Amino acid sequence: MTRHPLLSRAALGLALLFAAAQPAAAQSILRDSETEALFADATKPLVQAAGLNPRNVNVALINDPEINAFVATGQTVYIQTGLLEAADNANQLQGVIAHELGHVTAGDSIRAGEGMKQATGISILSLVLGAAAMAAGGGEAAMGVMAAGQQAALGNLLAFTRVQETSADLAGSRFLSGAGISGKGSIAFFKKLQNQEYRLAIPQDDAYARTHPLSSDRIQTLQAIYQKDPAWNRSTDPVLEARFQRVKAKLIGYLDPQRATQLYPETDQSVPAHYARAYAYHQGAYLDKAVAEADALLRTAPNDPYFNELKGQILLESGKPKEALEPLRLAVRNAPDKPMIAVMLGHALVETNDAKNMTEAKSVLKAAVNRDNDNPFAWYQMGVIYEHEGDEARASLATAERSNLEGDAKLALTSARRAMAGLPQGTPDYLRAQDIAMVSESAAKKGKKGR
Repeated sequence: MTRHPLLSRAALGLALLFAAAQPAAAQSILRDSETEALFADATKPLVQAAGLNPRNVNVALINDPEINAFVATGQTVYIQTGLLEAADNANQLQGVIAHELGHVTAGDSIRAGEGMKQATGISILSLVLGAAAMAAGGGEAAMGVMAAGQQAALGNLLAFTRVQETSADLAGSRFLSGAGISGKGSIAFFKKLQNQEYRLAIPQDDAYARTHPLSSDRIQTLQAIYQKDPAWNRSTDPVLEARFQRVKAKLIGYLDPQRATQLYPETDQSVPAHYARAYAYHQGAYLDKAVAEADALLRTAPNDPYFNELKGQILLESGKPKEALEPLRLAVRNAPDKPMIAVMLGHALVETNDAKNMTEAKSVLKAAVNRDNDNPFAWYQMGVIYEHEGDEARASLATAERSNLEGDAKLALTSARRAMAGLPQGTPDYLRAQDIAMVSESAAKKGKKGR
């Protein structure tokens, strides 16, 4: 797995691909091929029902334990890890996404709070936190919430009215209906939020004095709508549900190994349980146990690209790159459209320190960046290969690409200029280096003015 930071250093991680983009309060984006495929497939019918182009809508996973989801400028829906862990099934996740797409289609914009330069987002959690802050005394309580790490949620509480939240609810119900997806998950998830309200002891008698409706109001309104819909009693596709449970289990295993072994004890021989324990054992550096869990998964589906990816990652990150090649090659062969897996194979090939593997590594990584050119770690590996070949100009270009993605304008500018000095003028690589130099120079100047 590769860390994919837009604003921090690239480094190899575990089975989820990190990116420290800053969509809200400097949270980091977790990237994983299987998770992103699940999000895309779960979202596609909702996007179509909303009249949006699936190519323009993205669902990203934010590494934050709070139960929260939001949208930012553009058409990206951010799901926080706490929400994914709290969701019981795929239908609940779809209910949340449908609501957020309601904000997208309404064109609700993002406002930044004083001193906050990053997008703050439309927050489900702000319903709870904002109501609690206002009930506790307004501005002073609001600052307390911000101090607790909820800047994004509270900031948007001030920006989005009750009407906008209700509008997003109603739009989400239309999207679910249009997609033929039951609203039961939406209702169930709002009940989770309602439990949060009770925990925070928010008064139930002054809903109209707040900018957001309380969950109890929303449940009553939505339940009346959903129960009349033909899809109310429709079950979720069992394949999609199984995929959801896999993704949820691997996430818990990665983020909280101890909890994973409690939730998925060794007596549990299900696929999600093997998944969770494989990640948990790998995090704990129990190589043999982690490999055993990966092998258990492969016995159920030998050609599953994500199971092979998992085993390859365990071996690679345990210092066994040669052993990782076979499962990673199989993973790439069975999932040629997943560039993050290809990047992992390229990394394993480089890590073997075998000159014979460099040609394959270069081919694999080039194909990966052609599909997904905003992966800093892929560019780092390309730079390693170019340095091995003695191609200093293209090694500098790869460093420029990586630094540009990581937000290091100074290094991107220096590297781009070095690349231009060694590349033939007018060639695609030269023009790309020139583009990066121009963008980085402008960014560097803005940074200096900001200081």
